[in-house]
Amino acid sequence: MARTKDPHPGHRSVAGGLARAAVFGISDGLTSNVSLVIGFAGGGVSSSVVRLAGIAGAVAGAASMAAGEWISVSAQNELVERELEAERKELTEHPEFETRELAAFYEGHGMSKEQAASAAKEVMAKPELALIVHAREEFGIDPDDMPSAISAATISFLCFVVGALLPVVPWFIGSGTAAGVASIVIGGIAALFVGGAIGVSAERSVARSAIRQVLIMLVACGATYLIGTLLNTSVTA
Repeated sequence: MARTKDPHPGHRSVAGGLARAAVFGISDGLTSNVSLVIGFAGGGVSSSVVRLAGIAGAVAGAASMAAGEWISVSAQNELVERELEAERKELTEHPEFETRELAAFYEGHGMSKEQAASAAKEVMAKPELALIVHAREEFGIDPDDMPSAISAATISFLCFVVGALLPVVPWFIGSGTAAGVASIVIGGIAALFVGGAIGVSAERSVARSAIRQVLIMLVACGATYLIGTLLNTSVTA
């Protein structure tokens, strides 16, 4: 049997979600700001300077991450819209091919050839339903469940700020080595929870993900502390 020629190229994967913005927002905020705080502490500055650096880092980093998330999700949604428009055109211009293609998907899911053909014809009789089904089958997205760029940016901003401010808290009530150690401890505990959440969402080892997150944070803190110590910049409030 001759193979039917595909009249259109394959679609790219364009799936995404808001949970990612939340998890990575708090992860980035925590890692970047605890290392920033420890770096300043290593430079021998006063606690007021560490607080200022921590707050400034939290706001600047959150704004940058929110902007990046907004751009990313907006571009993703534009890509989805483009692919949907292309698929809508294909459904109109090549209905026979699209019907056979959908039937093939159903056969791949376990239907008999006859059932798959019947189901595909039934779906293709409703253009908007056909578009949704093809979108789900061909490039793995649900047109009715696309993420909001504004929501993603807002979640990213807020989660980044939460993660970034946690290691700054000790510097409001203490200073010196004690505050630095407290920042690392708070950061380490938070990193365990964030790493665990990443492990759960990715369906991977929770323990491994949590430990990895803590190690990343400790390496970042060690690097910035070393830089701060070597520069030994003394700044007075």
